[in-house]
Amino acid sequence: MGVVTRGSARVGREAESGVRVIEGPGLQADRAALQVLRDGVRGADLAAPAVALPDFHHKGDKEMPSSIAVATRGTIQPLYTSASLNCGMALIATDVDRPGDEAVAEFYRRFRERYPYPPTSRRDLTAAEVVRCAAEGAAFAAERFGVDRQDVDRVEVGGRVEVGHLGGADRVRRELPWSVQQLSRIRFGTIGPGNHFVELQEVADVFDADAAAALGLALGQVTVQYHGGGGSLPGELGLLFGRRKRYPWPVRMQMAVQKPLYHFGRARSIAELRRRRALFFSDAAPPVERRSAEGEQLALASAMAMNYGYAFRLSTYASVRGLLGECFGGRSRLVVDTSHNSIYEETVAGERAIVHRHNACRIFPASELPDHPVFAGTGQPLLLPGTGRTSSYVCIPGDHPERALNSVCHGAGSVVGEFARRGMSKESPAGRSTLRFTYRKESPEHVPHLDDAGIDSVVELLRDRGIVRPVARLRPFAGLT
Repeated sequence: MGVVTRGSARVGREAESGVRVIEGPGLQADRAALQVLRDGVRGADLAAPAVALPDFHHKGDKEMPSSIAVATRGTIQPLYTSASLNCGMALIATDVDRPGDEAVAEFYRRFRERYPYPPTSRRDLTAAEVVRCAAEGAAFAAERFGVDRQDVDRVEVGGRVEVGHLGGADRVRRELPWSVQQLSRIRFGTIGPGNHFVELQEVADVFDADAAAALGLALGQVTVQYHGGGGSLPGELGLLFGRRKRYPWPVRMQMAVQKPLYHFGRARSIAELRRRRALFFSDAAPPVERRSAEGEQLALASAMAMNYGYAFRLSTYASVRGLLGECFGGRSRLVVDTSHNSIYEETVAGERAIVHRHNACRIFPASELPDHPVFAGTGQPLLLPGTGRTSSYVCIPGDHPERALNSVCHGAGSVVGEFARRGMSKESPAGRSTLRFTYRKESPEHVPHLDDAGIDSVVELLRDRGIVRPVARLRPFAGLT
């Protein structure tokens, strides 16, 4: 179906349903998941139709489907994104030749030693440093872990959501609960298993030579792509502002104490106490007015979560960069670090809105970054991974990202899996494989590649709609999941 121009019958149907679907032949959005999204946005103060992006799917332990963007006019609605903000992904470019299996194995051995799983309770930060993470974001991590300013420039929004207008660092210090500070001192920078990964790749194709050169990418180059969370602080804060389907018993016990203290202890009247109870202690999860006292508190918590996440992943970058130098030699630099789950105040159709993204990345066109030393010419790069058995893509903003609420899916893993299940994707005829390492086994295994039919279909759809432009294809040769 895809996206068509404003004024068509398609736009009228989108306005009625509240959802715009980015889909095409072979990439039809799941109808049951679409109904969940439509039901979830019905009655909301939408600034534009919500967007269902390619790779749209619904996990049973989440309130909303993945790969969505929802813009509201004046309310914050946490259920439109993850409870844990600023899960994200980064790409590192190196100047080394492709390493042999022995050097690769040593790299992953040292990585697992640095970030073991199950994780330890090692304290990586002091409580005061946790507060600085929440207030300063990547700037703190750059100072603490020795990261260059030019690398910080490659982090989305410079790795910092401003908190000055929300009360500044002093309010961050007052608002951040003691238990959250203590839990956020440990497991800093951890990647872990699941859909998180650390992948070694080669640049297999370059489609836009000028953009690739500007970003520091070249044919045959070795890159490292990693997908990691935002640490414990975002999830802890997220659970303070509503009930979630995924609610482990230990966290539930903690919140039974922490949540009433956080909300009721700050109530200034009986009416405010009742309002907070209705907003944050019921199953209804009503919208929170941005300009209310509760909206200010939620906006600050969201900013703290985003900032901690940026600092968290920049510390991972510092560790990975060090391990690359130790195991492979040469130099490495950050190409981009971008978030997947976010709440941003931004402009939609010429008006201020609050955009919630769930497993979707914000698109920053070059026009929004006029002073950036690199992205002013390209826009912020967008990472579109497939799986460890397929290629990934580096893209830049297309000419019409507004068609998708300036958003793009954070990958194509579910599409790749569906293509394989339906026989639309086969093993790669070239006989390539990925050397896969895990936390469960000491020895890696060679996993044969699939063809790129699934990931290619997503990139082509987004390209044809003017949402992104592909710059380079990255092919994996080793990975840790």
